[in-house]
Amino acid sequence: MKLDAGIASNLKGAAAGAAKLEQQGYDGALSFETSHDPFFPLVSAAEKTSQIELITSIAVAFSRTPMLLANIGHDLNSLSEGRFIMGLGSQIRPHITKRFSMPWSEPANRMREFISAMRAIWACWHNGEPLDFRGDFYTHSLMTPMFTPEDTQYGAPKVFLAAVGPLMTQVAGEVADGVIIHSFSTRKYITDVTLPAIEKGLAKAGRDRSDFQVSYPCFVVTGNTEEEFLATKTAVTKQIAFYGSTPAYRPVLEVHGWGDLQYELNKMSKQGLWDEMGTMITDEILDEFAVVGETDEAVEKFKQRFDGLVDRTASNFAVRDAEHKQAVMQKLKG
Repeated sequence: MKLDAGIASNLKGAAAGAAKLEQQGYDGALSFETSHDPFFPLVSAAEKTSQIELITSIAVAFSRTPMLLANIGHDLNSLSEGRFIMGLGSQIRPHITKRFSMPWSEPANRMREFISAMRAIWACWHNGEPLDFRGDFYTHSLMTPMFTPEDTQYGAPKVFLAAVGPLMTQVAGEVADGVIIHSFSTRKYITDVTLPAIEKGLAKAGRDRSDFQVSYPCFVVTGNTEEEFLATKTAVTKQIAFYGSTPAYRPVLEVHGWGDLQYELNKMSKQGLWDEMGTMITDEILDEFAVVGETDEAVEKFKQRFDGLVDRTASNFAVRDAEHKQAVMQKLKG
């Protein structure tokens, strides 16, 4: 299993953070689109590393265009000598329309076309194919030598797609190189919904599972002291409750017969009861969404649940010291 970890979103700390992760033996360095651009930190990280994969987790696709991301993806993959993975996500309608002032419709179909359009652009640049992509949402039919990159020796980057519902997950299997499973998932949801949707997408595209990566940053509740454990537990239950209040994530709860909880959490969120929402997550629910226990116990639980299902993770396990950290990493990778 590959292990990934996040780096600072600000430009000043990204390079040093990525270099440290590489030195510690991590496989991927993750940037995030929150209060900063997700691509800029990876530019500086690429120049200070030589082996670690550089991954956006995630960049919002629908706030941009296929041509824009094709350019960014090409440049980062070239700069990093083939180590860039473009992790994309759709976000939700309010953010796309109200925050980014961009169109929203048929997210799964639009995402399939978005990634296919990027691949058509890369095929033009890297393979010399004529650019003639015409879809329902995007059209790209003009490319001249002046706008064609020359540093094409590393090819196109891999594309991972974040997905929760079966439609978007199937799209990942069809057109992406991997899927980023949302933390708000359980083993039952992954086995009953996520993996069958991936297989359906792979079969539709005539692809094999061995050519596809599944990444899952599972929630972890642990700590080196009782205070740390309780603080982590409180934070994770609040996070689960926050995600659980979102109507789009209701199907995850419904797999366990907890669909009504989504309505209650949504109602509380509208009242601003963010702290109180966390108390709605019982230990039974927590145990489905997270691995819980002392670090070594939590690592074993993670391995038992997800070995053979997941190819990489960014789950964070509390460690006592550098030696314990290396032992935990070795156990997860083994």
